[in-house]
Amino acid sequence: MAGPMQIPVGQSASAGPAQSYRAALTLLASLFFMWGFITVINGTLLPHLRSVFDLSYTQTTLIESVWFIAYFFASIPSAKLIERVGYQKSMVYGLALMAVGALIMVPSARLPSYELTLFALFVIASGITLLQVAANPYVAVVGKPETASSRLNLVQAFNSAGATLAPLFGGYLILGRTTSGTAAAGAAALTPAERLADAQSVVLPYVIVAIVLAVLAVVIARFPLPAMGAATQRSAKEDRQGHSLWKHRNLVFGIPAIFIYLIAEIGVGNLFINFVSQPDIGNLTHQQASNYLFLLWGGMMVGRLVGAFVMQKVDAGHALAFASIGATIVMLIAATTTGHVAMWALISVGLFHSIMFPTIFTLGIKGLGPLTEEGSGLLIMAIAGGALVLVQGWLADTYGLQASFFLTAACELYVLFYALWGSKTTVVLPEQTAAR
Repeated sequence: MAGPMQIPVGQSASAGPAQSYRAALTLLASLFFMWGFITVINGTLLPHLRSVFDLSYTQTTLIESVWFIAYFFASIPSAKLIERVGYQKSMVYGLALMAVGALIMVPSARLPSYELTLFALFVIASGITLLQVAANPYVAVVGKPETASSRLNLVQAFNSAGATLAPLFGGYLILGRTTSGTAAAGAAALTPAERLADAQSVVLPYVIVAIVLAVLAVVIARFPLPAMGAATQRSAKEDRQGHSLWKHRNLVFGIPAIFIYLIAEIGVGNLFINFVSQPDIGNLTHQQASNYLFLLWGGMMVGRLVGAFVMQKVDAGHALAFASIGATIVMLIAATTTGHVAMWALISVGLFHSIMFPTIFTLGIKGLGPLTEEGSGLLIMAIAGGALVLVQGWLADTYGLQASFFLTAACELYVLFYALWGSKTTVVLPEQTAAR
């Protein structure tokens, strides 16, 4: 399969001073910020849509499933587009596609239409996929291989910064301006007029998002990003002959690790507001709960900043094992207790989740050499695991919302397995020489 074009792990980029690449990484950090921001707006959008369309938990999590299904369908076309037009134009196209999807949210809110909302979110997620396919492996491979996890955690902290601010934005402009968002837990169902008024509250936030995305697309189109030379070209076919991705244990077990981790992260983020709003947990309105969601994502930002520093000296596998143990413990507490203990346990999981994606990603592509691009593509496709949050929605409907978090705890245990055994490299291929 085609994967994203990139410099193989451990190679420095081609010609140009280090300062040029710092500027490029700074610009890429803005992309990480935006897709983190837009993804986590869903955390406030989902309880809003649940009220507007009177959805079950299964139907609510289907919205998020559609979002992550886009990663499965858009990853390969994204990689082919990057190969054809280059990474800079692909970033511009990705931002433009996201802006179009944000604008589709306007008619979907005015109708209102559940189906058109699903389509709009699929379009936005397809644009984010294009950005992810280009940016994640690029950041991972520019610099020393032993600090790849540290570097990606640092840039992913900007992703978490966007995710941290999104609940405040969504809480104020969506939940704070609706009847359902400001109603007390257990309040009566909305009238048809209230549903229509609430549905239209998303128009302004998504118009603002579309404008910001369009401006960012123009900035990137005009920015003199450094040419990466031969390092960004796919390795020659003959360089890959005789090598198999499936001989690399760290990749083989890393693909399901990304897939399963996303089930945990997305399930927590999207059911958080409904969970802490319950009378026996936090007894909050949805708007109030969005402020605590801010703390969940803020914990991820802090964790990634700390992880970027710690993993310059601590083995990435050991750090990942510690995080997965901590996440398992707090999820079991959230699933078995009540009141503020359960609420704060769920909030704290953000701190432990923080380093998981970037660390699994860099461990997964370690030692792939000329196969790095294909391996990266598979790992990005595995983000589609977030679509299985639908399973947690079904569990919440069938066994109760709190009991559904046992699924999250099980996901954390697989990450622990990967950290301790699955991430160990079995074959290390030589890196390709970058143009200089």
